[in-house]
Amino acid sequence: PILLDVGTDNEARLADPLYVGWRNKRIRGPEYDDFVEHFVTAVMQRWPNVLLQWEDFARANAGRLLEKYRDRLCTFNDDIQGTAAVAAGTLLSAIQATGGALHDQRIVIFGAGTAGIGIANLLVHIMMGEGMSEADARSRFYAMDRPGLLVDDMPELLDFQRPFGQPRAKVGDWDRDRDGTIDLLDVVNQARPTTLIGVSGQAGAFSEPIVRAMARGTPHPVIFPLSNPTSKSEATPHDLHAWTDGRAIVGTGSPFAPVMKDGKPFKTDQTNNSYIFPGVGLGVLASKATRVTDSMFEAAARALASVSPAKSDASRPLLPPVTELRDVAQVVARAVARTARAEGLC
Repeated sequence: PILLDVGTDNEARLADPLYVGWRNKRIRGPEYDDFVEHFVTAVMQRWPNVLLQWEDFARANAGRLLEKYRDRLCTFNDDIQGTAAVAAGTLLSAIQATGGALHDQRIVIFGAGTAGIGIANLLVHIMMGEGMSEADARSRFYAMDRPGLLVDDMPELLDFQRPFGQPRAKVGDWDRDRDGTIDLLDVVNQARPTTLIGVSGQAGAFSEPIVRAMARGTPHPVIFPLSNPTSKSEATPHDLHAWTDGRAIVGTGSPFAPVMKDGKPFKTDQTNNSYIFPGVGLGVLASKATRVTDSMFEAAARALASVSPAKSDASRPLLPPVTELRDVAQVVARAVARTARAEGLC
């Protein structure tokens, strides 16, 4: 691993004698892009078969850097694609346990940053692989960000958000706040979602009225408050089970203590990227893949769902225990390597 450091604006950190980073103000704009370009070029020259993983890049940079470099070398962004794959794999596991199909889902993404839209994009990719049109697949998603529900004619939409803006004609008569925004409770009441995914960093955003409204619209509400650390989680597993009379299927981004379910302690699944990126890396390197594709992350998500304990017993957790991560990585790696071979990328 190599740390790419472009400085910090934190004065205390710069003054800390134990700070091991680059002791300069953070660079931005063209200078930042030039620095990244020099770094990528140098890495490719030194290690022609490198696998470059992007981690913890901000919204303004994460998606555009991935798009800029994904066809030049073997690379992926774990916060976008790894998060998407583990969320998709966990959702596929939930659907296996409860019945139904992915194309029947109505999915709210609360937090339409690069991670949230990354989840939506991968699920659209999977839906299209199952026979849905792109337009029909995208229509199943309700993406929410600072201005509330994203609508296609909003001037503030970012380029990567635009494909998930709901048509104004579809939501024109929906209830909304005084300022004209359509908030989460309005969306839940009117879209009647089956799945609610939180990547907003807003603690407590999935309030009791919202969760109870969702539970009225579906027998097994799938609710994934994925923000971390625990202090930023959109809801706690305890509350989600209490507000849905134990019917919620819950996955969190942070670890929580077990909750009591049917008189027994039940461990909440932590949908952590560690279920995905080790196997992706192993599969890519073992097959000597030249690129990392969306289909490889779909394969990773399906591989994760294939080893779900709930596949054979709906009362069990959706994901294997973390003590089995090495075994999970091998299953994911085989799926990724097979996909690389099928796509002619070995």
